[in-house]
Amino acid sequence: MESTVAQKLEAIHNLQKIDSRLDAIFKIRGALPEEVQDLEDEIIGYETRLEKFQTDITALEDEIKRHKEAIKDSEKLIKKYQEQQMNVRNNREYDAITKELELQDLEIQVSRKKIGEAEARIESKKQDVDALQETLKDRKKDLDTKKDELKSIVSESESEENKLRSEKQDAGKKIEDRLLKSYEKIRNNAKNGLAVVMVKRGACGGCFNIVPPQRQADIREKKKLIVCEHCGRILAGVEDEIEDETTPKKKRKA
Repeated sequence: MESTVAQKLEAIHNLQKIDSRLDAIFKIRGALPEEVQDLEDEIIGYETRLEKFQTDITALEDEIKRHKEAIKDSEKLIKKYQEQQMNVRNNREYDAITKELELQDLEIQVSRKKIGEAEARIESKKQDVDALQETLKDRKKDLDTKKDELKSIVSESESEENKLRSEKQDAGKKIEDRLLKSYEKIRNNAKNGLAVVMVKRGACGGCFNIVPPQRQADIREKKKLIVCEHCGRILAGVEDEIEDETTPKKKRKA
């Protein structure tokens, strides 16, 4: 059987109460969950940079090996050309071999220069690695501290949170999908998480704008779902002011 508007309002208001209690639990935790997530992301970033540094260092070490091999090859050619130079038959052959010797000597100089540059870059990157590892070590300590703090806070309210989550699941089953989606949308857009409020002292309990008397009368009847024309929150009912009997009444002047 389809629920009446009053039943729908009661169900959605009950869900709001549960969500508000959950919000209160999360508020106690403050920004800790986000701080933990941020630190975890930061650490992943540092570890990625360390891997990149190590890859660069390995590439530079391979480059140094190639240049050292090139130097060995040039030294072998120099030795070969020097032997040939001893057996030349004319000046043309001598000049040609001399040019090859100069070329190989130049290749050796270039390779040695590149080796020196690569070694300097490796040393610089190793210094960066050391600094980054120190930072990473500190961040991991911070993360462990934050996690322990969060774990302690969560453990204090874990039982209540689980109970409320179960109640929320049950409460959600009593609400039609379309209304539930509207509720979640309003709630996500509200800074205080309130999607369903009461009219208190003639004003919306969410944005505190005045609700006209005729609209209040419609809300009391609960024949249709009414939202605040200013903030869009669902108005579940009107709370009547109850005069505090303990407050002394003013005496009328005679």
